[in-house]
Amino acid sequence: MCGIVGIFARSPVNQALYDGLTVLQHRGQDAAGIVTCEDNRLYMRKDNGLVRDVFRTRHMLRLQGNMGIGHVRYPTAGCFSSAEAQPFYVNSPFGITLAHNGNLINAAELKRDLFVEDRRHINTDSDSEILLNVFAHELQESAKLKITPGDIFEAVAGVYRRCRGAYAVVAMITGYGILAFRDPHGIRPLALGRRNSAKGTEFVVASESVAIDALGYELLRDVSPGEAVYIDMDGAMHARQCAENPQLTPCIFEHVYFARPDSLMDGISVYKARLRMGKYLAKKIEREFPNHDIDVVLPIPDTSRTSALQLSYTLGVKYSEGFIKNRYIGRTFIMPGQKQRKKSVRQKLNAIELEFRGKNVLLVDDSIVRGTTSKQIIQMARDAGANKVYFASAAPPVRYPNVYGIDMPAASELIGHGRDVNQIAEAIGADRLFYQDLEDLVAAVKKKAKGIERFDTSVFNGEYVTGDVSESYLQQIEHQRNDSARREQIEKDNEVLEIYNTA
Repeated sequence: MCGIVGIFARSPVNQALYDGLTVLQHRGQDAAGIVTCEDNRLYMRKDNGLVRDVFRTRHMLRLQGNMGIGHVRYPTAGCFSSAEAQPFYVNSPFGITLAHNGNLINAAELKRDLFVEDRRHINTDSDSEILLNVFAHELQESAKLKITPGDIFEAVAGVYRRCRGAYAVVAMITGYGILAFRDPHGIRPLALGRRNSAKGTEFVVASESVAIDALGYELLRDVSPGEAVYIDMDGAMHARQCAENPQLTPCIFEHVYFARPDSLMDGISVYKARLRMGKYLAKKIEREFPNHDIDVVLPIPDTSRTSALQLSYTLGVKYSEGFIKNRYIGRTFIMPGQKQRKKSVRQKLNAIELEFRGKNVLLVDDSIVRGTTSKQIIQMARDAGANKVYFASAAPPVRYPNVYGIDMPAASELIGHGRDVNQIAEAIGADRLFYQDLEDLVAAVKKKAKGIERFDTSVFNGEYVTGDVSESYLQQIEHQRNDSARREQIEKDNEVLEIYNTA
């Protein structure tokens, strides 16, 4: 999972790009990058780390120009090198930079074709570099010294014909402008904003509307699935549907976990969707546990707060804060190795003993992935003196890997894989466990949606909306994402680090 932003303005965009990436920092804390353009010259800075660490004053001063793009990358286990930090760049044709959120299912096939047929070398393991080179090749096929919006849209159509999977993209073509496009299923989010300045119209595209709001732009709309939006150097916006048979099937896990609650995605308020998740979950608890003895509802910070608050209100049970979060510890479900995850959970959360002692508590989380965090938190509640510990998830059991850009564990390491609810409850140590029903989750998110007939719910039911995820690909994912593979990668990166430090 990543965050992207692109801006065409009438004044320098370096600070706005920085601010936009800071607002999107929740979508990626592993690496950050910005590239700007002035007088057909590109200026780039990217590295591993948070936005505030990657960009110092000296870097910002060098990022000159009135248009640019930026990217924050979600952590990938054991990644030392900044080689895969985005945006990526190719010099031909024209000089193109690109940043991407998502995952290509056919990346290996594309990489081979790019070398054998297109004579293009891919230097990293990032599918974003592959996507960039596919687009660059398609644009070069126009064989023109000066291209038109139609040529750009034809190149995007070529990308759609070749690239399978999920991708929200922002790119910059030197001397031409900013381009944004979204895969034909609209799996990953992408929003478009505009404002009028004294010098003319300005545009921004970003992964979430909250970045558009924070930068002082008006949210125009979401980029449609299969649509390309191009802002030329005069500030004129061009848009075209470039895919055959597009269908909006966005990722529902954005609403469960990743997106900020103050964002709008495809016309859906993330905050309102999470409120409805809490209401539906409370109704299920009332059905399954009508004579419950819950004394207090406690959220597990931060994503579950909205759902937990509505759940407590619907149940008529007191809501309180029972855990204090250390905000300087990253998310844990992608961390390599159980020991590191366990240590991180204890560092991340601390229980307020007064909220637990002698009480029957209901802990509410947005989802349960590995179960490692849930098990430790339940034990922390017991250590703080809780009498009974019930657990509720605002999402259904996560039973299948994500192939569309979320670096979830291998299927065998998902606690919901191959277990029923009672077995999961026993595994995490809960006295009772409540999961959201999938149909209720869909109803909670879809209630105010227009034009959405289906969401990608593949992590819950194994149904992948692109319809081309093979068993062999899932086995490949299983091998790449299990803990042993991650440990091997860490060892390799440590060797590189040692060589680098002694060079």
